Amino acid sequence: MTKPIPKIGSRRNGRIGSRKNGRRIPKGVIHVQASFNNTIVTVTDVRGRVISWASAGTSGFKGTRRGTPYAAQAATVNAIRTIIDRGMQRAEVMIKGPGLGRDAALRTIRRSGILLSFVRDITPMPHNGCRPPKKRRV
Repeated sequence: MTKPIPKIGSRRNGRIGSRKNGRRIPKGVIHVQASFNNTIVTVTDVRGRVISWASAGTSGFKGTRRGTPYAAQAATVNAIRTIIDRGMQRAEVMIKGPGLGRDAALRTIRRSGILLSFVRDITPMPHNGCRPPKKRRV
């Protein structure tokens, strides 16, 4: 009689292998965070689960060049390339931050062929919120 091979891990829910290559997403949300030093582009589905992301740093830019509009454009192209292959046609765009990459990222999203339902600026603005720390005495 042969010895049974033990199964490693539970496969009760039927998901085997990578999660990334499954779902087809017709509609999603593109989040652009543009700081002065970097630009991060994250693509999520409507429920907020991340599908793909890229930043100027992961796109091969180092140091101060990460804050440039061209680096933001490259990061946006890298993030959007995977979702177009997944079949995304429509997207909402949320832009946050004061950086130089805001306009370049939005221009790249427009040129990619994805229909934009709306573009919203969600940069946090203080309504004169926190009290600043007291001045240092020298």
